[in-house]
Amino acid sequence: MSTFNYTILTILGCGLVTWLSRILPFILLKKFNLSETVLEYLSFVPIVIMSALWFSSLFTQHLGHLPTVNWPNLIASGPTLLSAILSKNLLVIVLVGVCSLGVIRLIAGN
Repeated sequence: MSTFNYTILTILGCGLVTWLSRILPFILLKKFNLSETVLEYLSFVPIVIMSALWFSSLFTQHLGHLPTVNWPNLIASGPTLLSAILSKNLLVIVLVGVCSLGVIRLIAGN
């Protein structure tokens, strides 16, 4: 099999798996009713995922040493958290976060 065919099959396979993992839960949940406890538990999942992603981006891992603070990300978190508290709008939060990190990197020269 040529490299091109292998690459195309890999991309199609990854796309199919991604699509199924996003669509299959909707199909299954249309047929089953979840209990109130499960629904309450699932309501916290997006908050936990976003918190974990945010927290992990605040530190840079060094094997064999303690992690160090990623200062540009920490500084950009300030305006982003403020926009989250004030607007509660995901688009505004993302734009403020990207723009503030961009300005910080522009100033710092990274």
